[in-house]
Order: sequence, then structure tokens, then C-alpha cells
Amino acid sequence: MKRAGTAAAALAVLAWSLAPIAWQLLTSLKSPEGLTRLPPILPQPFSLQSYAAVLGDASLLRMFLNSTVVAACSTALALALGAPAAFAVACLPMPGRRAFLLLALSSALIPAVALLGPLYSLIRALGLRDTWGALILTHGAFLLPLTVWTLAHFFSEVPRDLYRAGLLDGLGPVGIFWRLYLPLSTGGLAAAAILDFIFSWNEFLFALTFTNTDAARTVPVGIALFAGLHELPFGDLAAASIAVSLPVLALALVFQRGIVAGLTRGAVKG
Repeated sequence: MKRAGTAAAALAVLAWSLAPIAWQLLTSLKSPEGLTRLPPILPQPFSLQSYAAVLGDASLLRMFLNSTVVAACSTALALALGAPAAFAVACLPMPGRRAFLLLALSSALIPAVALLGPLYSLIRALGLRDTWGALILTHGAFLLPLTVWTLAHFFSEVPRDLYRAGLLDGLGPVGIFWRLYLPLSTGGLAAAAILDFIFSWNEFLFALTFTNTDAARTVPVGIALFAGLHELPFGDLAAASIAVSLPVLALALVFQRGIVAGLTRGAVKG
């Protein structure tokens, strides 16, 4: 009975979570005439007209490219800066490293809207308005605390004797980090990269504020404005939502173990 109750609860939560996605999928497969009729819930007949319209929209394809470039570059920037910082916190003699990690993580809890005004003024002063650079720098900065927190634990799990062996072989901290620790922490790097990529791909507020044309506008903003570009956007909007969710869904399914590891590991050994 206990197992049956657990299974029933899990199924209920799963159904509750998947219901909006299933509804969007069914809507995207309906013909324009079928969108105005309910019942039936299932498309009769199935139609790919909405997907054809979405995939044939050059502006949406441009936004998809923007999201890919911004997410990839933001992830690379966060890893390039966060990995050495995490190594220093986890492995080098540093007083108060736990307090530093807590401070770094608490900085990520600041509401983004509270920083929107100063960041907008800075982006405009740098001449980066409506460019990839504005989003890459902003996303990379906000991803740093999560990256440092995630990687610090993985670096701390590497045996301390390896660090001492590197010193005996004449390597400095940079050489130990580059030659020894990075190759042994590929799992942590992958987990941090996946989490960073998903955050940047889904980010909306900064992308909406710092862009105003298709030159740098990302997919979440494009979908939010999609309704204003079409007379009857329901089917096209559903198709666009499903299409742009597929890359993140694929990453989450393939690397779900790494995502869970990155979210549940965050303490540095004393």
C-alpha cells in the first residue's frame, strides 16, 4: 500500500507537470480551423502547418541563433572565470573560504530587477545596447556564483595528495590546476556548463531590456512578442514554444545525472 501510494503521488505530480506541455503540443498540431473548436481535444486531423510557419519565419530563426550564441558564450565565460576561482577556494590556503562561498551564493539571490537600472545605464554607456555582448557579459556575471559553488565541491573531492605531488614535481598552482585538476573534474565542468547554459537560454528580463531588434533578441523574448506579429497566433505560438524547448529538453534528458549532481553538491570539505 505504501508503494502504491508513492507511485500514485508520483504519477499525479508527473501529470500536473506535463499537462501544460501536452496541451501546447496538442495545440501546435491542430489546424487553424481546429483551434477554435473544443471538443475534440485531440487534433482532427493532425496538422504541421504551425511548425511550417514557425520554421519558415526568418526572424525566429535569427532569435534561435542569438540564444545559442549568447548561451554558449555566457557558459564559456562563466567557466573560464569560475573554474580558477573555485580551485582557489577549494584547494589553496585561504581563510574563510566557507564564508566566501556563502557570500558568493547569497549574491545570486539578489533579484535581477533590483540591478536592472544600473546595468542598463552601464550597457548603454559601453555602447553595447542591442548586441550579443550585453547579454553575454550580464549572463556570465550572474552565472559566476553558481559556477564557483558547483565546481568548488568537485575540486575538493580530488585527493589532496595529488596537489602535494604536483608541488614536488615543480608545478605551481596554475600548473596543478591546468594539468591535474581540470582533467579529473570533467564531470563537474559538464554539470556546471549544463546548468549555466539552461539558465542563459531561459533568461528573459535582461534580454527584454537590453535588446530591441532581431539583431540580438533571444528566443524567450521573441516568443513573448510573437502574439503581436500574427493575426491568430495560438497554433504558431504553441509550435514555437515546443520547438525552442527541444534543445534544453534534450540536454536535460541526456545529462540529467550531471544536473542533479551539480544541484546537490555544493559544500567544500574542511
